[in-house]
Amino acid sequence: MEYKDYYNILGVSKNASQDEIRKAFRKLAVKYHPDKNPGDSQAEERFKEINEAYEVLRDTEKRKKYDRLGANWKQFQHEGTGGFDFSRFGGGSPGGESFYFGGDLGDLFSEGAGRGGFSDFFKTFFGNFGASPGGFRTHRTQARGSDLQTDLEISLKEAYHGASRILNVNGQKIRIRIKPGAYTGQELRIRGKGDKGSQGGESGDLYIKLKVRPEEHCTVQGNDLVMKANVDLYTAVLGGKLTLNTPAGKLNVPVPAGSQNGSKLRLKGKGMPVYNRPGSYGDLYVNLNIIIPRNLTPEETRLFNRLKDMGKNNAHSDH
Repeated sequence: MEYKDYYNILGVSKNASQDEIRKAFRKLAVKYHPDKNPGDSQAEERFKEINEAYEVLRDTEKRKKYDRLGANWKQFQHEGTGGFDFSRFGGGSPGGESFYFGGDLGDLFSEGAGRGGFSDFFKTFFGNFGASPGGFRTHRTQARGSDLQTDLEISLKEAYHGASRILNVNGQKIRIRIKPGAYTGQELRIRGKGDKGSQGGESGDLYIKLKVRPEEHCTVQGNDLVMKANVDLYTAVLGGKLTLNTPAGKLNVPVPAGSQNGSKLRLKGKGMPVYNRPGSYGDLYVNLNIIIPRNLTPEETRLFNRLKDMGKNNAHSDH
């Protein structure tokens, strides 16, 4: 009977958190699922190993027992028998336990299929049969439904204010709520809305990965918003106000006199809402783009030349 390194099978460290274990399992289960690898016996065996490892490491008590076993598992066997003394771990007999798996396995692990879903190592230490009068009975495995994952694109305005969307999942309409401050790469988890389990097992979860649709005039950087605004020459020279359409609505932005092209204005607290922190906002940065007038009228040309001469005279007087 071969020792199974469940941590190595899932590609995680022995100190991995439950969240890290879950993510590693989901990634591998999707990759090696029989539906994606029809007729591939190696992928099927890998899929069995992945589910077996997850079955132990996702359960706090099973994981503790497994960690106590380690590579020196043989010292915990009864001498002369293949049984395991769970009493030294306070676990009692494992015969009556029910198991839950992370994929929709169907009859993949069925005893009748002659393949067996668990390795001998698992069966020895975590059980696979329950005793009954007259012999042994097959333990009916409860299989947890597969988790589902989908991508959802939302507008910047929806990310700012929050939104509600209705998704059709396996023929069922599900309303999801997106909170203000949503961001690209954020993953929403809807419990129990994945594939249904078999043999009474629990349903999987639905994971929704968000993507905020980019806009040409406004981008998101963390909790801040960055906008580019065109400013006419006269406002840049003399100062004035600039009206901007932001995700929060229209804002009147003061432009200081003598503003230079490429200048950046900061409006504190006018950026994106901070997710799950009501009342907290990032900042809004406005990059000024000074527009030089074209096709001047003769009068405008004359006035600009006059300003030019005045500027030269002032320069000479300073000396």
